[in-house]
Amino acid sequence: MAIYLTQESKVLVQGMTGAEGMKHTRRMLAAGTNVVGGVNPRKAGRTVDFDDRAVPVFGGVADGMARTGADVTVLFVPPAYAKAAVVEAADAGIPLAVVITEGIPVHDSVALHAYARHKGTRVIGPNCPGLITPGESNAGIIPADITKPGRIGLVSKSGTLTYQLMYELRDIGFSTCVGIGGDPVVGTSHIDCLAAFQDDPQTELVVLIGEIGGDAEERAAAYIRDHVTKPVVAYIAGFTAPEGRTMGHAGAIVSGSSGTARAKKEALEAVGVRVGSTPTETARLVTERLADGE
Repeated sequence: MAIYLTQESKVLVQGMTGAEGMKHTRRMLAAGTNVVGGVNPRKAGRTVDFDDRAVPVFGGVADGMARTGADVTVLFVPPAYAKAAVVEAADAGIPLAVVITEGIPVHDSVALHAYARHKGTRVIGPNCPGLITPGESNAGIIPADITKPGRIGLVSKSGTLTYQLMYELRDIGFSTCVGIGGDPVVGTSHIDCLAAFQDDPQTELVVLIGEIGGDAEERAAAYIRDHVTKPVVAYIAGFTAPEGRTMGHAGAIVSGSSGTARAKKEALEAVGVRVGSTPTETARLVTERLADGE
């Protein structure tokens, strides 16, 4: 089992024929992802060769879905065109859109998320590394060779910390790792992933990676208290961030004591979540917690 993405998923790539799209489509295919097509209206009808795989290019998402049965799209499109690309995917009725693009204007993000929700399309991102179910499928830019299938679920605002925890816990492995993105407005939240991991029989423990800014982690803590019975271990990036300095992701906005790493740590610990002070300590806490449960 896994959440959102499995070996049965059929993936389109919007922007596949661009430089980033080409590079990461090749990596997704190498990871075993069933990439069934690209989308580029100007190159419809062509095929693109990726080593031993020829991938067709469609003029639109709806055409690609009709021809292939695709149920996931990964977007490598410039920020100015991201809103239109998500709207197109949602209009086509695709269940999952993974928006890798960073630098999308906030007003565009608000609009595209509202539209996608109305149409029933789940958005992951933007400004995210995507998600991976190790050994099955990889939708985005997460390195596929740094971990293995296992029993940990991971949800993270930070791409880099996603990779680090995956590597440090590679001997145990992961059910699914989801990079939700660090922008002020994202389509899939910590809470969405916690709910999915709670229902996933393969996932025995959840790692939650947050960062300074906003109140997503505090809201996740309240959700864990009321709805999550599986153990959760967390790491919050930003304990050493200097006061009053803008740091990292656009979503890392701190106002007074609200949004600080300490406030988030206290909220999570109050509901029984163990919080590491470094990624390495967080990995150790995961190992200890799983050992305690065996």
